[in-house]
Amino acid sequence: MERVIFHIDVNNAFLSWTAVKLLKNGYKIDIRTIPSVIGGDEEKRHGIVLAKSPVAKKYGVVTAETLYQARKKCPGLKVYPPDYNYYVEMSKKMFEYISQYSPDVEKFSIDECFVDMSGTHYLYGNLVDLAYKIKDEIHEKFGFTVNIGIGNNKLCAKMASDFEKPDKVHTLFNNEIEEKMWPLPINDLLFVGRKTSEKIEKMGFHTIGDVARANPQIFIKAFKSYGVEIWNRANGIDDSIVDSSTRENKSISVSWTLEKDSDDIDTIKKVLLKQTDEVGRSLRRQKMYATVVAVTFKTYDFVSFSKQCSLSNPIKSNDEIYAAVLDILYKAWNFEKIRNIGIRLSNLTKNKIVQSDIFGADNKSEEKEKVQTALDKIKDKYGTDIINPASLLEKK
Repeated sequence: MERVIFHIDVNNAFLSWTAVKLLKNGYKIDIRTIPSVIGGDEEKRHGIVLAKSPVAKKYGVVTAETLYQARKKCPGLKVYPPDYNYYVEMSKKMFEYISQYSPDVEKFSIDECFVDMSGTHYLYGNLVDLAYKIKDEIHEKFGFTVNIGIGNNKLCAKMASDFEKPDKVHTLFNNEIEEKMWPLPINDLLFVGRKTSEKIEKMGFHTIGDVARANPQIFIKAFKSYGVEIWNRANGIDDSIVDSSTRENKSISVSWTLEKDSDDIDTIKKVLLKQTDEVGRSLRRQKMYATVVAVTFKTYDFVSFSKQCSLSNPIKSNDEIYAAVLDILYKAWNFEKIRNIGIRLSNLTKNKIVQSDIFGADNKSEEKEKVQTALDKIKDKYGTDIINPASLLEKK
């Protein structure tokens, strides 16, 4: 059976959702039609443009620049604060609506999701026509627009949804990759950041097609294992599933915005070590084990990444979590400057199912858990900074 994946993405989510809320509350102006932005708290390190109206875009206002810079470009700019609680509410309503068409919905972020529609043409007929129906109904029901990309995998579906906005449906099936995707500049390739795309261009490859037609060994030599991913993406290859599993046990996560963007490995590792302790203690307080560990990060140019690994044995100690975190980091991070980074533990279970080990690994794991529990009790009583790994101590 041929896979058919939808990627549904809210157009300008934060600004659109704020506009919907203001209009519902009697506001006379649709802020999508004036020079406006959603801006973070200027007293903190979040005083930046989070979303911009089409009119503000014409003045040159861009996402992630400071509000000070945005006002210089557009003196009459209106700034509205974000309302994350309302955004969560709108997101939930949209996902609930989409779920009536398929049980396989993966929430990719607060304003976008993947939907596995494979085989549903027996129910709905032409799936491209269905996408238009879903797009129009979302607008009618909730007051905001979405783009829907359709492909034979998640990569192509997401690439398609970005072709032209707003309020559009686009396809990028396997037989359309060469025509629709290959002529695009390399910096349009999904999950390839600015620094990486600049390096690829210096190597003489300027379009996605240039990369796709080249020998993959060229990119493996330049980027190691990450080079394989770049070449696969350029060829529209993506076997990842739409992960729609709803787990009884919630995930445990932590995410921090760094004081300044950093590509220093020691700094990043120290942050992850502290985060490991935070999620680890939370995991142990719930008397749970984790079987999936993920690292999420956002680069200096606001490109978001998330990579996870599934574990053969459930874990709960900091040592085990941190080892998995570092393994993911080295595989996923291309050493671009990081603005925000976090850890997520999921697929939580109360059962410790361990594969037997002839060298006594089971016993060592139990010993680690006892030591970890004792450390947790000390930190609960005297504070989290009472005991720290030596690597967190400042060098004298």
